[in-house]
Amino acid sequence: MTVRWWEGAGVAKETGRKAIASNKKARHEYEVLRTFEAGLVLAGTEVKSLRAGYVSIVDAFAAEHEGELLLYNLHIAEYGFGSWTNHAPRRTRKLLLHKVEIARILDKLNENGIALVPLSLYFNDGWAKVELALARGKKEYDKRQTLAKRDAEREISRAMGRHLKGHPRG
Repeated sequence: MTVRWWEGAGVAKETGRKAIASNKKARHEYEVLRTFEAGLVLAGTEVKSLRAGYVSIVDAFAAEHEGELLLYNLHIAEYGFGSWTNHAPRRTRKLLLHKVEIARILDKLNENGIALVPLSLYFNDGWAKVELALARGKKEYDKRQTLAKRDAEREISRAMGRHLKGHPRG
């Protein structure tokens, strides 16, 4: 993250990407088909809480409402120094996408078993963004298969490392 002091009227501007939260559970529970980057409509105290890292996207999901995409169950804790202007922690937030992207997403959401889940939340050049995924739920055996494959790859890389270093097994 670089701050350029010469841009703007004496206000430092953030550049780069700064991660806030990620949804590791989503990658375990769902098979990711396609990802999208969307902006969020936020209140001032929500942005301050995000910058402090007080957010959870584990239970969050996105759905269509009157032609728009909304993000439900995203928990952004109340800002500690906020007064009566503070926000509700689990309020519904509007997602900002192009109309073409919304149309594509809604076409896919009409298919059976497809969900729109947030994978990560981050600041990109100072703007709050959410990475959304069109995803299909995994069956229990798929989850076990994924874990077994990951364990096998880890064991292979360990064995190769030992072999390259000249250490015998054990």
